[in-house]
Amino acid sequence: MFDEIDLKTFGEKIHQLIQGKNLSRKETKDMFCQVLNNTQPQLQQGALLAALTSKGETVEEIAGTWEAIHQLDTAKVQLDISSPLVENCGTGMDGIKTFNISTAAAIIASANGIHIARHGARAITSKCGTVDILQELGINVECTPETVKKSIEKCGIGIFNGMSPQIHPNGGLARILSQIRFGTILNIAASLANPASPTYAVRGVYSKDKVELVAKVMKEIGYRRAYIVHGLNAAGTKGIDELSTMGENFVCELKETGEIKKYSFFPQDLGLSQAKESDLSPAENKQKEKDNFLNLISGKLHGPKQDIICLNAAAILYIMKKAKDLKEGIEISRKTIETGKALEKLNQWIDTQN
Repeated sequence: MFDEIDLKTFGEKIHQLIQGKNLSRKETKDMFCQVLNNTQPQLQQGALLAALTSKGETVEEIAGTWEAIHQLDTAKVQLDISSPLVENCGTGMDGIKTFNISTAAAIIASANGIHIARHGARAITSKCGTVDILQELGINVECTPETVKKSIEKCGIGIFNGMSPQIHPNGGLARILSQIRFGTILNIAASLANPASPTYAVRGVYSKDKVELVAKVMKEIGYRRAYIVHGLNAAGTKGIDELSTMGENFVCELKETGEIKKYSFFPQDLGLSQAKESDLSPAENKQKEKDNFLNLISGKLHGPKQDIICLNAAAILYIMKKAKDLKEGIEISRKTIETGKALEKLNQWIDTQN
C-alpha cells in the first residue's frame, strides 16, 4: 500500500527531527504534502507532528507546512476590492476558554470600513468556536468560497469555514485536526491558509514563546503588516490567543518596512479595568452564547466583555491606520457599538453571506 522508499525517507526525516535537527522549507513542504495526501501511515504522520512540536518549529518549517496546505488543500479566491484585506484569527489551543472575542472584534472593525476575511473553525476544545457562533447568528457557514468572496466585496466581511470541504477540498487538513487534541505546527500553519490571501492581520497565538516566531513566519510568507499577540491572566500562569484585559500582553508588530517590533503592555496602561477569568467565560450553551453576543454587539452588555472586544478591535483599527494607537482604537470601538453601527454590520453580514 505504501512505497517502501517513501516510508524510509520520511522516517529518516522524523529521526532527524528527534535528534534536534531542523528541516528546510522544501523538505517540510514535501513531507506535509504526503501527510495531506495520506500517502504515509497514520503512525508516521503523528510522529512528524509530535517530533516537530517537541523540537520546536522553525520559521522555515512552519512556512513549508503552510505552503503545502495552501497549495494542496485550500480553495483560492481573488477579491475585487480597492483597499487592503485584513484577517483576525487565533491559533486556538490556548489555556483559558473565553467567549468568542475575535468575531465581535472583526464586526466592529468592518463597521469602520475595513475589509475582513475571516478563516475560522468549529469548536474542538471549546464550547462554541467561530463557525459555531456565526451559524447560530444566522450566517451560512457551509457556503462556497465564491459566496464568501461576494460577502467581503459587498458588505466588507466574510467567514471561510476552515473545516468545510469547500474551503479545504483535499480533506487532509480536516482529517488530521479531527484526530488530535494538542497544539502542533498546524495550529499556526493551517490558520494562515486563508483562501483570500490577506496581507494584513491581527493574529493571536497560544503561547508567548510563539509570538515572535509567528511574526517572522508571516513576514516570510508575504504579509505586509501584522500584529501578533498573546495575552496572560492576572497571575501570568495561563494565556489566550487574543489581547487580554486580565494581565500582560506580549506583542510583535510587523511593520510595512519589514521591521518587527517587540513590546508588552498591561490593560491598565490603556485605562482599562483588569478583568478576571470568570468575567470572560463562555456561556453554558450555544443559544445563551448567541444571546450574549447580540447583547454585546448592540451595546446592551457592558463591562469586561465589552472592554476585551473593544481592545481586540482596536488592534485592527490601529494596524489599518484608522486609529493612531490602541487607546484611540478602543474609543472608536465603543462608539461603533453605542451608535448601532456594529449591529447594523452584523445584520448586513447575515443578509449577504447566505
